[in-house]
Amino acid sequence: MKKTFALLLALVMVLALAACGQSAAPAPSAAPAAEAAPAAEAAPAEEAAPAEEAAPAEEAAAPALKAGFIFLHDETSTYDLNFMNAAKEACAKLGLEEGTGYIVKTNIPEGQECYDAAAELVDEGCNFIFADSFGHESYMIQAAKEFPEVQFCHATGTQAHTAGLDNYHNGFASIYEGRFLGGVAAGLKLNEMIEAGTITEDQAKVGYVGAFPYAEVKSGYTSFFLGVRYVCPSATMDVTFTNSWYDPTLEKEGAIKLINNGCVLISEHADSMGAPTECEANNIPFVFYNGSAAVDCPNTFIVASRIDWAPYMEYAMTCTMNGEAIPADWTGTIATGSVKLTEINEQAAAAGTAEKLAEVQAMLEDGSLKVFDTATWTVDGQTLTEYQADVDDMGDFVPETNVIADGFFHESEFRSAPYFDIDIDGITNLDA
Repeated sequence: MKKTFALLLALVMVLALAACGQSAAPAPSAAPAAEAAPAAEAAPAEEAAPAEEAAPAEEAAAPALKAGFIFLHDETSTYDLNFMNAAKEACAKLGLEEGTGYIVKTNIPEGQECYDAAAELVDEGCNFIFADSFGHESYMIQAAKEFPEVQFCHATGTQAHTAGLDNYHNGFASIYEGRFLGGVAAGLKLNEMIEAGTITEDQAKVGYVGAFPYAEVKSGYTSFFLGVRYVCPSATMDVTFTNSWYDPTLEKEGAIKLINNGCVLISEHADSMGAPTECEANNIPFVFYNGSAAVDCPNTFIVASRIDWAPYMEYAMTCTMNGEAIPADWTGTIATGSVKLTEINEQAAAAGTAEKLAEVQAMLEDGSLKVFDTATWTVDGQTLTEYQADVDDMGDFVPETNVIADGFFHESEFRSAPYFDIDIDGITNLDA
């Protein structure tokens, strides 16, 4: 009997030592943890510590995700609605439900209110926070410094690559390629109008309603114009600014100004239906941004380009869940599904638009066509061979990086947000 008891005692000690050895190893799988239970149950109460020591391994597992989204406006803004739809799509793919898995804050101005919203989201348990407007950046950086355990991602910003923060990131996409495609659709429409005798070649003037004279907007309207000229070489363009990201009245007035100045087709980088509805009322074809206007403007809406933010949101949130690093700058492309066109409105578009856009898109994707090919544009009649851009945006507007090489301007390569701020020939700023 004593011999049997001694054998049992030795067996218990071996199992107990094995359990201790497992607790010191890397985070175990479920099976070894279950196998350790008998040893813990056989030991006296005061020797139950090894089972409790397994808890840190569970705590070290990938953190649960709760996302917070800060939007400049609400769904009445086409710009913000595009982000909202992307957030819903990305969260749905990751199994996050609104309220428990993610929180949305709308109508957050580009001021201290942004920091306050971010702090509130942290208090509500969010460990991933995304903001959608350029002016939110300094307040997102402020929050990132205060809450280093939270990942902050910001659309259209410029400072992540110089801020030196592991938890602050910028994202954008090569939307200049989408705008170029929209310009091609516009140029085809101009050609159709010329062939029909509606306008002459020298009347092929397009108009553009811009928000601010920032690099992002300049990059957008220049790439659109280059797309127009890709198929309609005689085209020129007028630009006017609202100095607001969202103002239906000013955007409508901008469209009227352009139409009165002889523009026969309109595009925009603004966030309301102000310009499109004015174009529909005057039977002026237009290319939109961020969403379709085919329902409200069936006779004039041609197509729209947009950034699909869902791929970036899903990627960044997945990195957060897995404890993986998010790049300081991330640039989506047509290939990543980040640059898209809406459906083409055949009622307003020129015949053959879909086929031509497919052809041009294929060349953009394989790199055989460059949007900012310096052979296709000039400045004061000269072709640029180099250009110093303010890539490292330190608030001093000092250019420090040459961004022209191999015969084209390398947009969104040195950082994700656009830095093309050149005034090229053929474009007239009506507000200058």
